[in-house]
Amino acid sequence: MRVIFMGTPDFSVPVLEALVAAGHDIAAVYCQPPRPAGRGKKDRPTPVHARALDLGLPVRHPKSLKGAAEQQEFSAFGADVAVVVAYGLILPQAILDAPAKGCLNIHASLLPRWRGAAPIHRAIMAGDSETGICIMQMDAGLDTGPVLLRESLAIGPEETTAELHDRLAPLGARLITQALAQLPDLKAEPQPEDGVTYAHKIDKTEARVDFTKPAEEVDRRIRGLSPFPGAWLEYEGQRLKLLASRRVNGNGPPGRVLDDALTVACGTGAVQILTLQRAGKGPQAAEVFLRGVPIPSGACLGGRGPEKA
Repeated sequence: MRVIFMGTPDFSVPVLEALVAAGHDIAAVYCQPPRPAGRGKKDRPTPVHARALDLGLPVRHPKSLKGAAEQQEFSAFGADVAVVVAYGLILPQAILDAPAKGCLNIHASLLPRWRGAAPIHRAIMAGDSETGICIMQMDAGLDTGPVLLRESLAIGPEETTAELHDRLAPLGARLITQALAQLPDLKAEPQPEDGVTYAHKIDKTEARVDFTKPAEEVDRRIRGLSPFPGAWLEYEGQRLKLLASRRVNGNGPPGRVLDDALTVACGTGAVQILTLQRAGKGPQAAEVFLRGVPIPSGACLGGRGPEKA
């Protein structure tokens, strides 16, 4: 099929590679424009942009698709279908209507649960036991179109957003190639009206750890916000980013470090911090981190130094 691919982050790259490997004719790749990054703040192509150039594919990165010129160029590619995955722009009706077989979206949740921008984060933060991939026929709504294919997978009890992302991306690639191969025979199933939830974009104000919450909530927030934007706390004037954790037995005043393995008391129960990071450094396992930044039993995390038990 003649395909326009629309995606931007790392999550989208395996899909582009799968479409090329399946022999589809990629008419164009659409992604977000390069943006300043790194210490020099030089414009850096997005992961999809960089991979498309490696594959010798034509790339377009308009700031908007609302203009007549952009819509005419899109239509002129004469695509059979557009494949959309984490693209980052709203598609106007003229874009949705341009490909002969419409636009198919790869969405990382079991719709209608977690429509919207951050379905992987929100599934973990909410304590969902499973998630998955849906191949959806796009319409003008926010992830409201009928579903062509879906497949679920279990969320591990200690899984982070990064780890779940890395399992869902190849699943999306496999399902979209299956969908394109079977497209004439697939029946689009309307989404049920019950069970709709919205995965709102992650706000950085959500990221500060509140140890007065129950341990299960603290643990889910740490794992759900890992690696970006990263749950954080303050200790002796340093901001520490928490990247992995697990629930464990323990009780004490919220924020109190209960042992030498970085077990921290919560409002109820406790969490053990497994991986963390300080500014300017890479992520470290807790046992390695503690060699350089001792956090003794009895310390209180959240801005104050060691306290007596």
